[in-house]
Amino acid sequence: MNQRTFAVLEPHTTAAGVNGGFLPAEGLRVPPHAPAHSALWRVLIVESNAMEAETLARGLRRHGHEVDIVGTGSEALRGYADADLVLLDLELPDLDGLEVCRGIRAAHEIPLIAVTARGSELDRVLGLQAGADDYLVKPYGFRELMARMEAVMRRARPSRPAAATITCGPLRIDAGTREVTLNGEPVETTRKEFDMLYLLASHPDTVIPRKMLMQQVWGDSWSRRTVDTHVSTLRNKIGANWIITIRGVGFRFGQG
Repeated sequence: MNQRTFAVLEPHTTAAGVNGGFLPAEGLRVPPHAPAHSALWRVLIVESNAMEAETLARGLRRHGHEVDIVGTGSEALRGYADADLVLLDLELPDLDGLEVCRGIRAAHEIPLIAVTARGSELDRVLGLQAGADDYLVKPYGFRELMARMEAVMRRARPSRPAAATITCGPLRIDAGTREVTLNGEPVETTRKEFDMLYLLASHPDTVIPRKMLMQQVWGDSWSRRTVDTHVSTLRNKIGANWIITIRGVGFRFGQG
């Protein structure tokens, strides 16, 4: 978004620029108070351009929504769980937006709309295949964005929360007590080992990308060797077949 954004949200400001953000709409004014509909959502804006993010956030807040803003893919992977809907720019400074999209979708069914300047047919296909529920190309109209958000939220189904206790054959993982047992015998795990195993077991049919696993379990303090070491140690404790490596992608939960 650029100064065109202000032409939509602040109708008395002269529009300038042609690249990103909203297209000006004749007569479009954002109501200063009451939302346009009864549903109020918590929206996470993932956008590296601070001006674009703040302008979009102002428009959404005027419609009654709560808005959080993050500027990197790493922050998005850590913060999406608190949102009802994610607006994800694919041009991010640290991670590729498609990878972030895949990571979020691998772990959660939260509604997600890609909002980006990547506008080719291939870009749209890749975005939707990565897990986006909709794909909106900049510049766009604010009313179109709101309509797409409402459509996505109508289709959304509440995601099923992860079970407090996961049992798969002889393996039992109890999130409440943070205990792991195999064939009835306790398995001693470190905090990170337990978190990694529980994340994988919570999504047994999903390949968790390596960077997604890193961000979810280690946050900003990780390296490739850290993950590989923990996977190796955990395999030694519970058996190699419980954690399957998908070369070039990440890991998935096995069946022992």
